[in-house]
Amino acid sequence: MTSTVSAPTSASKSGSASASPAKGLVCRACGAEYPLIAQHACYECFGPLEVAYDEAALARVTREQIEAGPQNIWRYAGLLPTGQDPATRVTLDPGLTPLVSAPSLAAAVGLRAPLFVKDDSANPTHSFKDRVVSVALTAARGLGFTRFACASTGNLANSVAAHAARAGVPSIVFIPYDLEQGKIITTAVYGGDLVAIEGSYDDVNRLCGELVETDEFEDTAFVNVNVRPFYAEGSKTLGYEVAEQLGWRIPAQVVIPMASGELLTKVDKAFSELVEIGLATAPEGGWTVFGAQSAGCNPIATALQAGTDEITPVKPTGIAKSLNIGDPAAGAYAIEAVRRTGGWMDYADDDEIRAGIRLLAETTGIFAETAGGTTVAVLKKLVESGKLDPDKETVVYNTGEGLKTIDAVADQVGPTYQIKPSLRGAREAGLLG
Repeated sequence: MTSTVSAPTSASKSGSASASPAKGLVCRACGAEYPLIAQHACYECFGPLEVAYDEAALARVTREQIEAGPQNIWRYAGLLPTGQDPATRVTLDPGLTPLVSAPSLAAAVGLRAPLFVKDDSANPTHSFKDRVVSVALTAARGLGFTRFACASTGNLANSVAAHAARAGVPSIVFIPYDLEQGKIITTAVYGGDLVAIEGSYDDVNRLCGELVETDEFEDTAFVNVNVRPFYAEGSKTLGYEVAEQLGWRIPAQVVIPMASGELLTKVDKAFSELVEIGLATAPEGGWTVFGAQSAGCNPIATALQAGTDEITPVKPTGIAKSLNIGDPAAGAYAIEAVRRTGGWMDYADDDEIRAGIRLLAETTGIFAETAGGTTVAVLKKLVESGKLDPDKETVVYNTGEGLKTIDAVADQVGPTYQIKPSLRGAREAGLLG
């Protein structure tokens, strides 16, 4: 595919210009520039590409335009590379998920300042992946692709299959064969092709990178391969929303789960954009970014703690399968963001993750999947180690729904009592005096 994403020029109902503010793709490593095409790696140095914007176009976006927009991620269309014309969107309309005040969780982990949980399990397929898929597949449609695909650890497969079903487009998604059953079922139910690979996610991703170069897959958009630059930009909406929900200000500290590391880098990018164009105010001294990984797959955190930029790939293990990317594409950029903002990274083992899931549920009423348990467990460790300031406002990100990874805590929770259906049974169990 060599066509470019079209840029519609009509005006939206909210009054904001609907032309895309994106001007092209740029290499993160060497700065080489490319048009808005289906390409994810630089031809000069093989570095990753990301979307570059016309800063003047971004600066024309106002709070009033955003607030008058739809109650989903497309309220930020003026800050995104595609989807300015509603008729062009391939979307489940995700976003504007709850920002939950969490005083009981704050007290439990030793925070004195306000703590919030950005709960993205409230999205249509119950993970933050609906954001990135909506942006990526809207770009893919503009580029002329006729089939949608991805390499996934589960949540992305759910989202691509659901988006394709609603759009009436064929899908084919690739997953490791040993994913949680909940994620397999919640992908297969949408009726697209589901391919289970006898290997790890990194094996799946490698195969998809090879398939995209074949004639048979020429018309297939792999959201996290050939249209990855657009896909990655969808993550910025998690940063935009938190700032808007806090009254157009950036939180002092954020804790973000890491698989590829891209979510962390894009939330940080979103904060920077909002401050640069005057839509949000930064805290005094700036914001600090923290990353959370599973001990079973922690190559980014290990590199940061070792003081190096070199990330050594690992073979993932452990229950946090949605974070199991052993060779993280954006790991170096996540390290850069954390260092630049004065943050840190840590990791949690399986028992700590399970405890994190239960602590979040017991204090906020949010049932998170293993990635959310990882984030809460790492938040606790960051406070205990003194890396995270307990007197600064903090936001932690829950990226998925606990019902998808129910096996993680299935043997730890259950009925408190089992009684006969009688007052005598209740009294014998101690429920009556």
